[in-house]
Amino acid sequence: MLRPHVPVGQADLDMAAATFLGRSSRLARLLLRTGTRELTRTEAGVLTTLSDGTRTITELADAEAVAQPTMSRLVDRLAGRGFVSRQRESQDGRFVRVAITPKGATSLEATTDHVRALLRHALRDLPESDLVALATAGDVIERIIEKLQREEPPQ
Repeated sequence: MLRPHVPVGQADLDMAAATFLGRSSRLARLLLRTGTRELTRTEAGVLTTLSDGTRTITELADAEAVAQPTMSRLVDRLAGRGFVSRQRESQDGRFVRVAITPKGATSLEATTDHVRALLRHALRDLPESDLVALATAGDVIERIIEKLQREEPPQ
């Protein structure tokens, strides 16, 4: 059934944004509070980003919305644990590229598997209509992610 387009007001947008952000953050915390706790949410985020290819510290800091010195310390910790490696760029030795190592990929995979198992457990008793709604919401979230990655944020 198609619903007619209804103009959305600023209050509706604000409520949707606040609800989504708060609940998604809480869900992420709940999912990562159990298990081995080998990776923090931020560490898992960095390793996930690096799974798509090498990045500079600046690119990682931007992706995780942290300051460059904070990201440098985080990369130092991850490198110390053998989860990432650093390589100087061949054309400009001032820049260092960070890459995920096999050990980092294994740790990320274990964390991801644990989170998926928790989600499967939490979702198993939901009615099919809720599962369909979640899948649809996932598509909407992906479009929001793509839009945010394409556009400069308003100041």
